[in-house]
Amino acid sequence: MSKILVLDDKFENSGELALPASYAEVNSHNLYLYVKSYLASLRANSAHTKGRSDVSGGGKKPWRQKGRGGARAGSTRTNVWVGGAVAFGPTNNRNYEQKVNKKQKRLALEYALNEKAANGKFFAVDSLTVESGKTKDAAAVVKKLGVRDALIVKENLDIKTLLAYRNLKNCYVVDAGEVNAYLIAVYSSVIVEKSALDKIVREG
Repeated sequence: MSKILVLDDKFENSGELALPASYAEVNSHNLYLYVKSYLASLRANSAHTKGRSDVSGGGKKPWRQKGRGGARAGSTRTNVWVGGAVAFGPTNNRNYEQKVNKKQKRLALEYALNEKAANGKFFAVDSLTVESGKTKDAAAVVKKLGVRDALIVKENLDIKTLLAYRNLKNCYVVDAGEVNAYLIAVYSSVIVEKSALDKIVREG
């Protein structure tokens, strides 16, 4: 059973919390499917080429059909002409969405949470609020734990805490309602307020 490390006000170890045993039984393929779907949804879908009907001009037949000894041609805007259309090029009406159902999303989150806890990179604290709003105070939290990067999860994100963490390249702070399997997986460690943890684990 994976354990969450509980920290006190000085960010020192003060105990452990156990994740539900069912989390350890989740197949990793659920996380793979969710991450694949999440990244696909971020695609800009901006690549676009013009087909024959999109290219202007080319209405007139460039030369007569027979008698001149060359290949026949009906338009100067086909894909074999310079300035013509593109054959089988990308268009911006493509749908990159990959469906992942609600149960798989939940299982992906459970797997990601369990992996962090199993590796000792899942921390729970009473409060992550940075009253001063200063980046140096936020950086001190990460330095104290000795982690490479971290996802900071608050129950209700306030403006001062957001300002304190947003300039840290190795940190990302989110509200509890924004947590998903991708964010949990992509950061090497996760630091969560206890109240937010209850919401994530029980409600998903």
